Amino acid sequence: MPSIRVVTDSACDLPDGLLGELDISMVPLRVRFGAEELIDREELSTKEFWARNARGGALPETSAPSPGAFRQMFDHLAGEGASGVVCVALSSRLSATIEAARQAVSETGAQVPVRVIDSRSVTMGQGLVVVEAAERAAAGADLDEVVAVAERSVSELKVFGVIDTLENMRRGGRIGNAAAMLGSVLAIKPVIEIRDGVVEVESKQRTRAKSLRYLADKVRSAGTLRRLAIFGGDASDLDVLLDLLADVTPTHPLLIGDIGPVIGTHAGPGAVGAAWLPG
Repeated sequence: MPSIRVVTDSACDLPDGLLGELDISMVPLRVRFGAEELIDREELSTKEFWARNARGGALPETSAPSPGAFRQMFDHLAGEGASGVVCVALSSRLSATIEAARQAVSETGAQVPVRVIDSRSVTMGQGLVVVEAAERAAAGADLDEVVAVAERSVSELKVFGVIDTLENMRRGGRIGNAAAMLGSVLAIKPVIEIRDGVVEVESKQRTRAKSLRYLADKVRSAGTLRRLAIFGGDASDLDVLLDLLADVTPTHPLLIGDIGPVIGTHAGPGAVGAAWLPG
C-alpha cells in the first residue's frame, strides 16, 4: 500500500499533539528580534514569543525556511519509506515559504514524488487543509487522491479574524497604509478575511464585543460545517468567542489552538480567528 506523507510549515499553528497523531511533518520558519534569529517552535515557543512581545521593543520579523530545509525533510521521509509527499504551505501571496519548497523539488530533485500545495491561507486555516490531507493519507489514499483532497479544501476554506490593530500588518507589508490608517483614526476593531491568499478588511466594528459577535455570526451563517478551528494570540477573551459558538457542532471535533510566532508577528496580540470547511 502506498505510504503518502504530509509536510507543512510552522505557520499552520497546529498543536504538537495533533501533528504527532496524524504523522504530519513540519518545516519551521524563523523569527528575528533585531539581530537575534530563532527557529520557530524549536528555539522559540509560542508562550515565549508572546512574553517577549509584551515586554515591548521593536516588532519582530519572520523569514522563510531555506530550500535545503525542505529538501532535507523530503529526503528524510523518503528514507522512512514514504512513496510520495504532499507539502501544504503558507499562502504564496504572504510568504516566500512555498517558493523554497518548490525550489527544493525543481532545483535539486527529490527521492520520491513531491507535490507542493498553496494553502492560500494562514494559521489554522492552513492547518485545516493539512489535517484533511493527512487524514486522507492515513486512510491509504494515493498521491493524487491526497492532492485532490487538499486542493478541494483550499477552494472551500474560509478564514476570518478579529485584531486589535492593523499596525503590525501595515509594518510587515501585509496590508496597505490606507486601511491601517483608517482603523487607527476611527479606533475600530477590524474584522479581516483571508481572501484568495491575502489579508482583506472585511468589516469595521466599533467595539471588541461587536467584532466578536460579528465573527460568531459569520461562522453560524456558514451552515453545516465538517471542520471548525478557533484560535487566538495572547487573547484574554478567546473564551468569549468559544461561548458564542458553544452550540455549533462541526462533523469533526472542534480544534482550538494558539496563534504562533509566525502569524502572531503580523496579527499582533489579541488576535482571534475562526477557520472552517463546509459540511
